[in-house]
Amino acid sequence: MDKVLKFALAGGDRRQAQLAAMLARDGHRVYVSYMEKAGKIVGTEAAPIGTAFAEADCVLLPLPALDSVGMLNTPFSENKISPAELLRLVPVHTPVYGGRLSKGFLETAGELGLRTEDYFEREELKIANAAATAEGAVQIAMEETPYTLCGAQTMVIGYGRIGKLLSQKLKAMGAYVTASARKPADMAWIKTNGCAAVNTESLEPLLAKQDIVFNTVPAMVMDRRRLSLMKKGSLCIDLASKPGGVDFEAAAELGVKVIWALSLPGEVAPASSGAAIRDTVYNLLAERGVLRC
Repeated sequence: MDKVLKFALAGGDRRQAQLAAMLARDGHRVYVSYMEKAGKIVGTEAAPIGTAFAEADCVLLPLPALDSVGMLNTPFSENKISPAELLRLVPVHTPVYGGRLSKGFLETAGELGLRTEDYFEREELKIANAAATAEGAVQIAMEETPYTLCGAQTMVIGYGRIGKLLSQKLKAMGAYVTASARKPADMAWIKTNGCAAVNTESLEPLLAKQDIVFNTVPAMVMDRRRLSLMKKGSLCIDLASKPGGVDFEAAAELGVKVIWALSLPGEVAPASSGAAIRDTVYNLLAERGVLRC
């Protein structure tokens, strides 16, 4: 980096802690707030959020920035703060970057004249997150089944970033992979990449053959009817963000084992995930002329 900056990080999980440590190792001054339970993060300074924001050149919020009730996402703190309270502490000239920023958050920031950007909307971060999610899904499958992935019958529902990378990894490990999509172009890519292709609307005839079904679609694709077609002892891993793509209540009643694997990048690869966020933030700052990477 050609310039030393002051970063204020508030809230977040293990990847946010890793991000803080990486920024400090890069020579920047780093303030952390609402992270008491994370312990001492080498090279950083614990500071009240108001003090940290007043000093900072850039405010970094976690991924996701807000928790399920709309407060700052603070798994490492008992303290809570609302988006409105938080944003009122940010000087008008200081940019705020966070992940999966809600419409309400962005509207409040705009009313206060703040510059905000959702770093999770950046393609480079989405790709990095998809890679970590795919690896985490493979890890779960290996841990939760009594057989090898080599030779297993697997289905990947959805052929977006995660679906593509997951299909590639499963195939490389010797699994038989059927991937689903709706668009003809995606169906062509599935076949070109050496997997069997099926339309997402027509999964039923193939479900009884699968050992593991991975869902990446954040819509109800694995409903009661489809779950009832899965063979005994099979596993369903839902990788979709909320509200998910599996009828969990029906799965429990039918005795189908389902694992809803939310936020896998932060769980299975916090260092890599933190590095991906750091690189994305550096790109954002470079585009504003603040840093030269």
